[in-house]
Amino acid sequence: MATDTQITESGETATRLRRSITPLLLFFFIVGDTLGAGIYTLVGSMANDVGGAIWLPLVFALVLALLTAGTYAELITKYPHAGGAARYAERAFDKPFVTFLIGWLMLSSGITTSAALANAFAGDYLKALVDLPAIPVTLVFIAALIAINLRGVRESLMANVGATVIEMTGLIIIIVVAAIVFGNGDADTGRLTTFAEGVTPLQGAFAATVTAFFSFLGFEAAANMAEEVKEPTKAYPRALFGAILTAAVIYLLIALGAAAVVPTGDLASSEGPLLEVITFSGLNFPSWLFGAIALVAIGNGALLFMVMASRATYGLAECGLLPSVFGKVASTRRTPWVAILVIGAMTMVMSFVGDVGTLADTTVLLLVLVFISANVSVLVLKKDTVEHKYFRTPSIVSVIALVASVALLTQQSLQTWLISGAYVVVGTVLFLIARAARAREGDVEKAHLGDDTEI
Repeated sequence: MATDTQITESGETATRLRRSITPLLLFFFIVGDTLGAGIYTLVGSMANDVGGAIWLPLVFALVLALLTAGTYAELITKYPHAGGAARYAERAFDKPFVTFLIGWLMLSSGITTSAALANAFAGDYLKALVDLPAIPVTLVFIAALIAINLRGVRESLMANVGATVIEMTGLIIIIVVAAIVFGNGDADTGRLTTFAEGVTPLQGAFAATVTAFFSFLGFEAAANMAEEVKEPTKAYPRALFGAILTAAVIYLLIALGAAAVVPTGDLASSEGPLLEVITFSGLNFPSWLFGAIALVAIGNGALLFMVMASRATYGLAECGLLPSVFGKVASTRRTPWVAILVIGAMTMVMSFVGDVGTLADTTVLLLVLVFISANVSVLVLKKDTVEHKYFRTPSIVSVIALVASVALLTQQSLQTWLISGAYVVVGTVLFLIARAARAREGDVEKAHLGDDTEI
């Protein structure tokens, strides 16, 4: 099913989408997607698994993220099409069901992440401002994201730039607050090497790596924007690695500060763990203000994952693996409006399944399966030649990333496997329905050709 498209030296292909994403916007897209949620919502979950040594699983997750980003940097610049990992699997294996399944897992991860963040939006951070019922807040929040996404990718990413600045400001506030506590001699640095009871340090750190890895997710979403990025061959590697390393520095500072300032038990039990840093610091900083900043960060992450999921859906429709209606593009805004509406509706449904931690772990499982496919694909496609320049990653990097991804699967719970299995079942049914529809369309076309021949 793989097709060749004329690609310029800068990696640009012919596309019906508007190329409006500059390298700087792409960098902010990835940084915003990475910083938008995990560190604001899941520090407590990591503390529950590993104790005060939150920095260790973050280091493990960083290494895996950089290895996998190396694979994506080569694939994106070699094959700059919308659809991401699904397109790579299509070219590597030429099996329609494999292509569909990888794309389905990808967009399912976007739906699950957006649902998790929608639930997080209605949690403790919002309660620092106003106490509202969670379900209506979640649904209205998702509806607002749909509206922004429909407006256009440039508008979505421009909103992301402003939101990223705000969320980074919030993280800087936490870093500064923690630094003041350190300076006053009130920080407990002993917690940084104190692990959770009942597990070995390595076992606890490896278990927490699943959650920590969620904090680094975002770089894979950028693959689905390839047809809307200017000069993707140059833009992607710089934006990918720059964004991951930027996030890593901030994350490690946050982890060290939070663990030293807040007792591990309080950190582990909180739905708004970074708000606890403000509380336990004793400084006169308004909790409602930081709550508002955290909500912007969570909203930004949810928006970007919904953008990714809608583009993945559009990419599958362009490949003929979903009904063509999902590839419809608005004539004025040039956005895949059907895909956006369907993804939004599915996100609303998923927001009722599981808590934030469960949905986050499910996202990691779905994406690790996608990463395994991507790492195998890049190795299979090493001998595939293209006419334009692209980023080259040593094979050993992808091999190590593949082994690490398989190891990460062993840390997943039965519940996350069941949810992911349900996604696979639903996806398989949709694939069979789509294939049957295409077969009927083919029969009709043959019938018309036969009629024309007789005439």
